[in-house]
Amino acid sequence: MEQPCDDSGVPLSYQPEKLEPDSHKLENSDEENDSPIEEVRLTVSIKDDLTLPYLTFRTWFLGITAGAVLSFFKSIAVLPLGKFMAAVLPKKAVCIPGTKWSFSLNSGPFNLKEHVLITIFANAGSSGVYAINIVTIVMAFYHRHIHPLAAMLLTLTTQLYSLILGYGWAGIFRKFLVDSPYMWWPANPIQVSLFRALHEEEVRPKRALTRLQFFLVVLVSSFAYYVVPNYLFPSIAALSFVCWIWKDSVTVQIIGSGFSGLGIGFFALDWVTVAAFNGSPLAYPGFAIINIIVGFFLTVYVGSPLSHRTFFYWNGREYNVRLVLNETNFEFNQQGYDAYSKVHLSIFFAFVYGLSFATLAATLSHVALFHGRIIWQQTKATFRDKFDDVHTRLMKKNYDAVPQWWFYSLSLIMIGLAMVACEGFGGQLQLPFWGVMLAIGIVLFFMLPIGVITATTNQQPGLNVISELIIGYLYPGRPLANVVFKTYGYVSLVQAITFLSDFKLGHYMKIPPKSMFIVQLV
Repeated sequence: MEQPCDDSGVPLSYQPEKLEPDSHKLENSDEENDSPIEEVRLTVSIKDDLTLPYLTFRTWFLGITAGAVLSFFKSIAVLPLGKFMAAVLPKKAVCIPGTKWSFSLNSGPFNLKEHVLITIFANAGSSGVYAINIVTIVMAFYHRHIHPLAAMLLTLTTQLYSLILGYGWAGIFRKFLVDSPYMWWPANPIQVSLFRALHEEEVRPKRALTRLQFFLVVLVSSFAYYVVPNYLFPSIAALSFVCWIWKDSVTVQIIGSGFSGLGIGFFALDWVTVAAFNGSPLAYPGFAIINIIVGFFLTVYVGSPLSHRTFFYWNGREYNVRLVLNETNFEFNQQGYDAYSKVHLSIFFAFVYGLSFATLAATLSHVALFHGRIIWQQTKATFRDKFDDVHTRLMKKNYDAVPQWWFYSLSLIMIGLAMVACEGFGGQLQLPFWGVMLAIGIVLFFMLPIGVITATTNQQPGLNVISELIIGYLYPGRPLANVVFKTYGYVSLVQAITFLSDFKLGHYMKIPPKSMFIVQLV
């Protein structure tokens, strides 16, 4: 990053923020680890090395590369590359002729804060493009042609809107979902442990391993074992004694198969299969995993079989969407629908949609009952500029916060562009301006409750189903307006949750907030 040079020729971008000449290297002498979450106390350090450079050439180069190449690259392979660049690149600062600005290719040893910023850099830019689904729906299911340029513009505008507006929401709610010590984001301590193991020097205990040695043993072992279920013996990824005993019974295969049935009596010796159920169990609190298992059992093994023959049937024929759409204006054709056929849904599909509404209702009541007092206390503490735990105090003491108006400005700009996209271009998106405002209102209403659930359980309720229902009821018969409305609502919230998680990771690792802002926005 370009910065002015000081008298010694060292770029000022590598000077620590708020560092006095006689400051100590580690800011932790008078602090007590008073985090209310045990996992955080055991994992996150209360030390902050103010001399470490962070927005360096390596951060920009490896961050952009990691976001463009591979998600695995950002966490593991970036370490040897960073160390390689630190060893071979020249250290002398290069000043731009005719200006006071400079940049350096090498700011010293590759450090922890650079590694964290590279990971956050890649996280912010490596998410999927949800708007591709709109183009896919139009072409594959509604059988309509869409101009390639129009499809590209639609994808870029909706993705840019969702990303930047989501970033604005994250900034608005960061006081409650990042600064609060009770919002601990269960997946982040795992990343903190990895970063500390890769960068901190540790003396090997007697008859034990250091954290880095343990990580390398697990990494090599899991990589070597992965060959067994995926190449040498794939059947151990789906073992079912029920299917082995009655191998010729179709009914038993439906009941016992883990791949094509209900999976009763099914188990696996493949970690990929275990993690496919709900992600890595290491990143979820025990009570959340038990809750999910009970709900899954009641839905799949109790509710669906009891309700299947009572309410729904399946005729096995493909539904011809063209017969229920108006070819001229791409709107729903009620007469064609009445003359053709109703849409028959599976009972499991109905359960998923019905329970998604129950999930959001339960989210509101759970947050109000179990976290309402904490949220109210955090609100009062925000106005009094009071911070509760050691990590928030250190961040407040050592670094300047990002001004709130930065986030407000981003949100307002993207809301304006979204309205132009919807009202302009001949109304091809079918969504009027009030649809954009409604989507924003829904996100603002659910942002805090969903953020609290995600920050405490690592489970993220979604707005996709309720968004479809609301716009379908208020503005029926327009399929493209439905998916665009869902993109503006649901996807911007998902992006906000991702940004908030990265904010919390930077909070734990003592990354300057303004550097986080620059990296995530770019």
